[in-house]
Amino acid sequence: MVLRELGGEAVLCIGQPAHAWLSGQLARAWGNGLFPAPWPRDAVVLAAAQHDVGMARWDADPGLNPDTGWPRSFMEMPLEVHLDQWSWAPWLALAQSRWAGLLVSMHGAMLFERRAGQPGVAEYLETQRELQRTLIASLDVTEAQAERNQRLIAAWDWFSLALCMDKLPATIEVERGLAITPTGDHVSVEPWPFAEDVVEVTVEGRRLDRRCEDQSELRAALATAPWETLRWTLRPG
Repeated sequence: MVLRELGGEAVLCIGQPAHAWLSGQLARAWGNGLFPAPWPRDAVVLAAAQHDVGMARWDADPGLNPDTGWPRSFMEMPLEVHLDQWSWAPWLALAQSRWAGLLVSMHGAMLFERRAGQPGVAEYLETQRELQRTLIASLDVTEAQAERNQRLIAAWDWFSLALCMDKLPATIEVERGLAITPTGDHVSVEPWPFAEDVVEVTVEGRRLDRRCEDQSELRAALATAPWETLRWTLRPG
């Protein structure tokens, strides 16, 4: 779950798959003379849109953080739960596309490499590396091609999170630095990485207007929480 604090007791709960779909919107629009489009385009766009597919079950019934009274964000999940979600994620993506399975595996491994000393992480990483070797060979591509696409997934992931969590201005490294800045009624991006002159992106979330005391209260609150749609217009800086 991605949480966007709205002030006071209110928070917008954005599912990880919804945030990933925003990443997919960025991926679909990506590519110009400065920033080459991903290859193979459709498969990489799919991977961007599905990179958090493993989180869907958790987000359908997220755990409560008793310290905040809100759902646990993706940064607050217990390690064993997080590992379980990411262990399944590549296989769920692989049911759609080998490239999606490969890039979801690579993205998860990148996230867990910084936690390599924690219980179960080394075993997870070895399993993912074996899967990655198998898929790279199956696709008959180079590690460099796969790594370039993984870096793009990571950049779109952070771009989407910065929008969803209202963490702007932000700088994202993706083949060169991108400065993302709120500017009046739009968000400016410099240098411009998209094919079109204007890009519109959206994400949906559920608004909670009060903190919850226990899991059953959270479940009931989310079931009736109103939906809100966030929209951004991206323009060259």
